[in-house]
Amino acid sequence: MNMNKAYFAGGCFWCMVKPFDEYEGIDKVTSGYMGGTTKNPTYEEVKTGDTGHLEVVEIQYDVALFSYNRLLEIYFAIIDPTDAYGQYQDRGTQYQTAIFYTNDDQRKLAESYIEDFNKKLPEGQSVVTKLLPYQTFYEAETYHQDFYKKNPERYQHEQKIRNDLKK
Repeated sequence: MNMNKAYFAGGCFWCMVKPFDEYEGIDKVTSGYMGGTTKNPTYEEVKTGDTGHLEVVEIQYDVALFSYNRLLEIYFAIIDPTDAYGQYQDRGTQYQTAIFYTNDDQRKLAESYIEDFNKKLPEGQSVVTKLLPYQTFYEAETYHQDFYKKNPERYQHEQKIRNDLKK
């Protein structure tokens, strides 16, 4: 296995795990925080928006079975990359979108993907998703991991709101 990691912020991490978790070649999806100044932040700190952290998922994947470009396709299908103030019902800086690249190849692929995506948007709209270098990833508390499996009713409720707002 040739494992690599990708990091995406796309609003509440509860809604970001399942879309990636169901593919062969993706080994593990972990909820966490990245991009802020507070060391070892807690959910209670991050949710205030004062730490500078974004809610992020860490995706561990086998590059022989799953490409980074495919990860980008899934990511852009589940976010609104034109919303600078959060995602759907999740508002605030901690819910903004960002791609944290771990190497030059990831950066170039993400830049190219964003460039192509921008060409498909209506006039006056553009991708505001930030492209940032990897920073320390802090794993979220245990109760946030695999939220869609542990709390299926709450997850379905959050997804329904999100989907209604996408329309």
